[in-house]
This record gives sequence, structure tokens and C-alpha cells, in this order.
Amino acid sequence: MARMIEVRWHGRGGQGAKTAAQLLAEAAIEEGSYGQAFPEYGPERTGAPVRAYTRISDAPIILHSPVKRPSIVMVLDQTLLDTVDVTEGMPEDGTLIVNTPQTPEQIRKRLNLTGRKIITLNASQIAQETIGRPIPNTVMLGAFLRATGMLELDTVVADIEHKFARKFSREISEANVKAIKRAYQEVQIG
Repeated sequence: MARMIEVRWHGRGGQGAKTAAQLLAEAAIEEGSYGQAFPEYGPERTGAPVRAYTRISDAPIILHSPVKRPSIVMVLDQTLLDTVDVTEGMPEDGTLIVNTPQTPEQIRKRLNLTGRKIITLNASQIAQETIGRPIPNTVMLGAFLRATGMLELDTVVADIEHKFARKFSREISEANVKAIKRAYQEVQIG
């Protein structure tokens, strides 16, 4: 039977949830898995809540619907914790990764959660300090890698370097790589 991991990304327009979902799927493909990523938009404006989805499988992916039972939920903006049920459909053995200065224990209490693995990281601060802008998407990829061990850090770094070299300056590419590596080291697992 094929093993498939489903990831749901929660963010706000302009934080890069769609890009992060896509980068994750493409890195999985680089490592020989099958990957799929797509966004789900509401009102398309900066700051509006958005969702994006990633599926990674060892067999072809034939599903083309939103992720309803994510094993991993990525929250790029902690303010969404107060307005969106980010754990909807997530099983008790799921993993919640949140961009916040709070500890995993504080998030567990805030959301009144039992079970589930909770990972926190101040991704916005890391992004500001390394990239120069508080856009947490690539930082959260570093947290995902550390929390799950699903993909190799070197694969994601090489993929980011290659893709970003086409669109951005060398400095921006290097800053994003630095942010991913720093996130990988600084996550808090609870």
C-alpha cells in the first residue's frame, strides 16, 4: 500500500504559503517521491487567510481535492490560531508546526490540545534577521524538515538555490538558505 503524507498550510496572503507548499512538493520529487501542491484562495488580497496543500507519496497521486485529514499542519501566522480551526481533521498523532515565539506547551494550552506533536519556531523573526523581511515561508520549510525528517536538508537547500537563482539575486537566495538552516537548528519540539 502506498504511503502518502498530506500537509495543510495556513497563512495570510503575502506570507508565501503557496510557494512553500510548492517548494516542498518539488523537493520531494527531487528525492524520488511523487509530489503535489496547490493553493486554495478566498478573497485574493494581502493579509487574507489562505490555505495551501502538499501531498508527498511513494506512488502516483491521483487525488486532486483539498487535504481534509492532514498529518502535518503548518501555520505561518499565529493570529490564525484565534480565528481558524487549524487542527480541523488532524489526527491525534498529527504534527502542528506554528510560527510563534511561544513554546509548544503554550500553544498546547492555548488551543486546549491533547495528543499531537507541537513544534514552534519564531519564523518571522528569523526571516527578518536573515532575509530582511518577515516572510516566514522558507523558514517554515526548515522547521518542517527538522520536525519530520522526511526530506534531506541538502536536497531542499540545493532546490531553493537552483529555483531562487532564476528569480532573485544571489544575496536573496543565500539569505533564504541561511534562514532554512537556522530554522532547522532552532525549532522547539513539544
